[in-house]
Amino acid sequence: MCLRGSVCLVLAIVVCPTATIAQDIAAPDTSSVVRKNLAPVSDEVLQVTLPRAVQTTLDNGLRVLVLEDDRSPIVTMQLTISGAGPLYESRDLAGVAAMTARMLREGTTNRSNSDILEQVARLGANLNSSSAFGSEAASVSASGLSRNMEEWFEVMRDILLNPTFPESEFERLRQEQRAGLRQQRTSSGFLANERFSAAVFGDHPAATRSATEASLDAMSTEIIAQWHRERYAPQNSILSIAGDVDASDIVSLLNDRLADWERSDFVAQLPPNPEAPAVGQIYLVDRPDSAQTTIYMGGLALDRRDPDYIPLTVMNAVLGGGPSARLFLNLREEKGYTYGAYSFFSALKYPGSWRASADVRTEVTDGGMTEFLYELGRMRDEPVAAAELEEVKRSIVARFALSLERPTSLLNYSTTREIYGFEPDYWETYPEQVMAVTPALVQSMAEKYLNPETIQIVVVGDASEIREVMEQYGPVDVYDTEGDLIEDE
Repeated sequence: MCLRGSVCLVLAIVVCPTATIAQDIAAPDTSSVVRKNLAPVSDEVLQVTLPRAVQTTLDNGLRVLVLEDDRSPIVTMQLTISGAGPLYESRDLAGVAAMTARMLREGTTNRSNSDILEQVARLGANLNSSSAFGSEAASVSASGLSRNMEEWFEVMRDILLNPTFPESEFERLRQEQRAGLRQQRTSSGFLANERFSAAVFGDHPAATRSATEASLDAMSTEIIAQWHRERYAPQNSILSIAGDVDASDIVSLLNDRLADWERSDFVAQLPPNPEAPAVGQIYLVDRPDSAQTTIYMGGLALDRRDPDYIPLTVMNAVLGGGPSARLFLNLREEKGYTYGAYSFFSALKYPGSWRASADVRTEVTDGGMTEFLYELGRMRDEPVAAAELEEVKRSIVARFALSLERPTSLLNYSTTREIYGFEPDYWETYPEQVMAVTPALVQSMAEKYLNPETIQIVVVGDASEIREVMEQYGPVDVYDTEGDLIEDE
């Protein structure tokens, strides 16, 4: 496949023979842009010693992390349940993991839905349960004052262990989701994400981004109860606690209150990793009369344990990590095509995706494509300037330093270290690892991950206005907003 101006071995330098774009695209003039977010970091690499969470494992196999912090009378709890997420769903039951998590709060053997809402509100607490598409886990979280922690924790414990999945509440949520399915198909962002995920992940479960009418019809309270019974297992879970608590007291409480959460034989087995697309492809989702074009482009990235994670973080920050990054400065500040242009990548227990994206006015779709492909090519073909890289690295380290002031961030770092099996000093060495990234390493990350041969491009917009534009870059598959391929007449 040969995409104009970019997907021809060398991005924005070597052009397909059939392309009409000039080969000598000039760099955008960003000399007048004022960068206001310079990182306030000294010349010395940030040296930190993070407080270590107290770690223990209960008799039922539940791993517990407790980070004591008495600066505020607040306690936060986050339970991560591996094996209970949508990554393990069959396609005919897409959404069952999210529905199960949501139904936990709809009634227990001890409390009705209204009882749960009233008690949480009276205690001034927060209670949530969720399981996002693409995740291999479900989560149950709660937070509130330390002085009444035992009371709101009891509500959390109750929804975790004793949900009844009442039929009436299930039907209400199912109807709400059906309405949501219709609504989301009016969103260009959802349509782009759906098509992009299918393009990048193929047959992998991460390609699924939503329940369907058929999967909602196939669900039942019995199926949901079985998902909960089999997969909400303590030996596959981590309970992270941060705030105004005493570690020994909270562990004693957990041993008492969670003694009836019994260990099971269930072992979560991740599906095989997704395979990177062999060739690049362009997908157009026709959204008639759309005033703008949503552009996504990207491919497969890496899992969180890959040693490329930190240098790729730096590369991404240069390319599109914020309002001082290249994509934003070019497409918004210089060209005025969009309100914002960014790049992202995800990294979990399996390789996630990277993507660059923006919403541009329909009439500048061609210009937006040109500048996106130019910036991706520049990352691959030119070493980043030392001064630009230094600023980006210091900004990353500065944000990390500020995050250390929040107990919940510190706990998240401990949880991440536990989930992925990182070395005890992983976060202490994080600033040093960031600052050690060189221009050559950044360029090598771009060469490796911004692959012009396999890039997947998705645009959502009015096909009557933008199809010819996109065909300049290569063959285009056109889909409707229902996700169906439109066959050429």
